[in-house]
Amino acid sequence: MNSNEQKLAVVIGAGPAGLTGAYELQRLGDEFKPVVLEASNLVGGIARTESHNGFRFDIGGHRFFTKIKEVEKVWYDICGDEFITVPRQSRIYYQGKFYDYPLKIFNALSNLGIYESVRVMASFARWKLFPNKEEKTFEQWVTNRFGARLFHHFFRSYTEKVWGVPCAEITADWAAQRIKDLSLMKVVWNAISGANDSSSLIEEFQYPRLGPGQMWEKMTDRVQENGGEVRMHSYVKRVIREKMRVTGVEVEEKNPKTGKTRSYIQEGDTFLNSMNLRKLVRSMDPPPPQHVIDAANLLKYRDFMIITLVLDHADPFPDNWIYVHGQEVRVGRIQNFRAWSQDMMADKSKASIGMEYFLNDDEEMWAMDDDVLIKMAAKELETIGLAPAKSVIDGAIIRQPKAYPVYDSVYMEALDTVRDWLQKLENFETAGRNGLHRYNNQDHSMLSAMYAARNIMGADYDIWDVNVERSYHEEFQTKPYEGRCAASVA
Repeated sequence: MNSNEQKLAVVIGAGPAGLTGAYELQRLGDEFKPVVLEASNLVGGIARTESHNGFRFDIGGHRFFTKIKEVEKVWYDICGDEFITVPRQSRIYYQGKFYDYPLKIFNALSNLGIYESVRVMASFARWKLFPNKEEKTFEQWVTNRFGARLFHHFFRSYTEKVWGVPCAEITADWAAQRIKDLSLMKVVWNAISGANDSSSLIEEFQYPRLGPGQMWEKMTDRVQENGGEVRMHSYVKRVIREKMRVTGVEVEEKNPKTGKTRSYIQEGDTFLNSMNLRKLVRSMDPPPPQHVIDAANLLKYRDFMIITLVLDHADPFPDNWIYVHGQEVRVGRIQNFRAWSQDMMADKSKASIGMEYFLNDDEEMWAMDDDVLIKMAAKELETIGLAPAKSVIDGAIIRQPKAYPVYDSVYMEALDTVRDWLQKLENFETAGRNGLHRYNNQDHSMLSAMYAARNIMGADYDIWDVNVERSYHEEFQTKPYEGRCAASVA
């Protein structure tokens, strides 16, 4: 124990999972002092908020909507009055036309035309009568629920743009998580009736007025006010273990003013990880068995780049975001940050637009000069018809490696192997999107970290059971923690 008779809980990463784990440990009592180690200069991970010349922007849009009451309670405990209610408005750009999303029946029929609309419904009926007998791939899963024609129009182009591989090489697990309870009949019924009972189609959501990073900045303050530490520029280089017990981590700390680095060993009594599993396994000293290393090396990731553009006029379009299915441009999604919160704008007479690109870090585009990228994004904005390229007066680039865990044909078996070995560690938990190799939303990343913290306190939650699909159903309930700190969880 340290001088305050507290045990040390070393937390790797200050994203939603890492910070929530530290917060939850403190909420459960004062037995552990969390020490959070973050390699970058900002907290929040991929849910952080960056800024450029006073304009704040997300690394992808992050809505605050959940049916997990425990997570919702944490959000309001941290952000409280800083939340604003944002109406959702989004569209799909496809074949030179904009489709309202959620679907509006007359808009869709007008864009598709009567002939193609009939073909879509006929295709839906055909695949309902004669579905694929197995649903191993994304293509099979979606086709069984929407028909081949709609899959071709609205699922294949965007999904292949996001992942860079054919839909036949993406497993059905990703569809089950991300599309969840949506069906064609539900979409049509919602479009006709105005009902909206799918989590994929919520019409409004909560949002911190200064962006999602505000949540994690305030949570960092709370953790530190309660006696914890959040150390920035602290890269975890090595995870040191004795047999199946972790004893410490080697940290490479960079001084942001001088650029000099120092290395030290941070010992701890227990550890909570949120770094990606491939890197984690490679960081273990001594290394795990070779078959675990081989499995971790099979885990793949998709990288992400956002090119933010400042325009010389306001409100080029009203949407929060637009999904770009069209193949004539490289951009995959476009954010309008004023439509999320006006308080993210340094100058309300201007527009702040986020052009999002899904790619791999070994592609030519990843290494392009920033000025070239800004000009390319401006040209694409004009190609879609949203704003003239000459209206772009400023821009900034954020490159986010390993943003999305890939669900390919080999990931599940590889993940099972890594998970089985990690679960044998006596004092080590892993949580979050990259810590579980799950394409989770931030609320599920938070829930997994809450479970991890409770396990550290003596509970026995199955963190790997936290998944997107079941926790979005109304009947989903997290089981109460009945350990030593049950009263504080209620």
